[in-house]
Amino acid sequence: MLRVSRRSVFLQFAILIFAVCWLAPAARGQEGFNSAASGVNLQTAFQDIAGQNPYTGSISNEKPVPGSIPLSVIDAIDRGLKYNLGLYTSQTTQQSVHAARLQALANLLPNIAAQATTTEQQLNLAVFGLTIPGFPSIVGPFNVIDLRAELSAPVLDFQAINKLRSADQSVSAAQLGYRNARELVVVSVGIGYLQALTAEARVGTVQAQLTTAQALYQQASDQKAAGVIPAIDALRAQVEMQAQQTRLVAARNEFDKAKLQLARIIGMPTGQEYTLAQKIPYTPAPPLTVDEAISRALRDRPDYSAAQARVRAAEYSIHAAESERLPKVGVNGNYGTTGTSVTSNHGTFAFTAGVSVPIFEGGRIKGDIEQAQAAFNQRKAEADDLRGRIEYDVRSAFLNLNSAAEQVRVATSTLDLANQTLTQAQDRFRAGVTDNLEVVQAQETVANSNDELINSTLEFNLAKLALARALGVAERATKDFLGGTP
Repeated sequence: MLRVSRRSVFLQFAILIFAVCWLAPAARGQEGFNSAASGVNLQTAFQDIAGQNPYTGSISNEKPVPGSIPLSVIDAIDRGLKYNLGLYTSQTTQQSVHAARLQALANLLPNIAAQATTTEQQLNLAVFGLTIPGFPSIVGPFNVIDLRAELSAPVLDFQAINKLRSADQSVSAAQLGYRNARELVVVSVGIGYLQALTAEARVGTVQAQLTTAQALYQQASDQKAAGVIPAIDALRAQVEMQAQQTRLVAARNEFDKAKLQLARIIGMPTGQEYTLAQKIPYTPAPPLTVDEAISRALRDRPDYSAAQARVRAAEYSIHAAESERLPKVGVNGNYGTTGTSVTSNHGTFAFTAGVSVPIFEGGRIKGDIEQAQAAFNQRKAEADDLRGRIEYDVRSAFLNLNSAAEQVRVATSTLDLANQTLTQAQDRFRAGVTDNLEVVQAQETVANSNDELINSTLEFNLAKLALARALGVAERATKDFLGGTP
């Protein structure tokens, strides 16, 4: 029978929640980086599983190369930062915000245009009330050539100034959002690589258990043929061997799927064979106190800095709306030459300076102010919530890190004891002191202990990855946290 522990199911569900908590808000675009997360729901989780999250996708036109290539953590992260779809989406968002900033800047810069016209016309002076005795009422046809440059420029426009300041803060927020997107890519790649490493480790342990089960089955078969043990012992050994074979098939399938998912995240060409160049890492956690970690997170988290920039942008939007009540000063002018030909012309010009003062706007300005104030309140609430969430993330990461480290220590000791128990049970069975039921039970204990060690090591590495993300240094620290070497 295929044995699936409740702990393994719980761990897979925890990994899913971990991925959704970090990646799902960002998948909703630039605004999602600082939206107030209200938890995980099944619909969001299903969308992530179905590939709706851009951080689980990639864009790459590379072709597979012959053979199998080695892939380390650093290689995977570098490829993710190059091909991941979430990062590309963030780049396009940054471009859109920069374009909006250029549009806001255009409202403060002069507009200069040049034009050249030639007109062939005939006039009836009578329609203008001009009747001159002895002068024909029909004039022309004649040609008019006009070469002219025009300029219009704002002199004082507080609304446009504040809109530009708001756009500058939005650009800053978009740049920080891009940094945050890189963090999310690193987290996504880290989760994918850890899951693949864990699946590979399970294949290795199940393969070792199958080898042991095959040896015990062969021994039981030999002893049965010699009439030393009853048939039930041989059957029991055969059932255990086939159970391990079933587990190996399932473990290999999970490993192949984990590698396929990792390939999607980092943009590996479809059909490319590759091997994981590392084993499950276990490096100590960084020497850092909780208070120091919270201070660093509030200083370094790009999503929190982006949230603050969006608050400032919303504040300038309020000022821009309030500035609609203020006068605007602008100038317009043109200069050119007018004549019947290029050589027969004369310079002409016009210049206008004016002040525009709003008197009655029907409540439009008040509506703009209230709308801008509502947006500011929302941005402020999101930033305040994110600040509290950052502290929660850091404290939660430390708790998980300490708990996982202790679990790894206990699981390591338990596995050592389980192996000793198996060795003694095998010796007792060979000596004829007991039947092989004791051996089979010891094998199951070793299998459970191996799973516990693999799961607790995965939890420990996920906790380190969560801490790196909580500190806002995932891109810099993940390679070290996961035991990578440059």
